[in-house]
Amino acid sequence: MLLTGDAIDAGRAREMGLVNRVVPAAALDDAVDMLARQIAGKSPLTLAIGKEAFYRQLELGLADAYDYAAAAMTTNMLAADAAEGIDAFLAKRPPAWRGC
Repeated sequence: MLLTGDAIDAGRAREMGLVNRVVPAAALDDAVDMLARQIAGKSPLTLAIGKEAFYRQLELGLADAYDYAAAAMTTNMLAADAAEGIDAFLAKRPPAWRGC
C-alpha cells in the first residue's frame, strides 16, 4: 500500500494484520464506544506506563528495549493499582483505580 497507493478493503486489511478488528459500518460507533469504555476502565497509571514503554522501545536497540520493558513491568507491578487489580480480580469485583 505504501509504495503502490492501492486501496484495500477492511477484510483484506485484517488478513494482512493492519487492523485487529473489522465491524460493519453500521456497528462502528458502538464498537468504538465499547473499546473506549474498555480502555477507560483500566488503570490510568498502567496505561501511561504501557504507552510510554511502547514508544520508548521503538528508539532502542533490542537489548536496551528488553531492559526498559523489564523496568517498566517492575514499576507497574509495584504500583498500588497492580495490587488493586489483583485484589479486585480475586474478589470478582470491579477495580477502584487510584492512579498510583
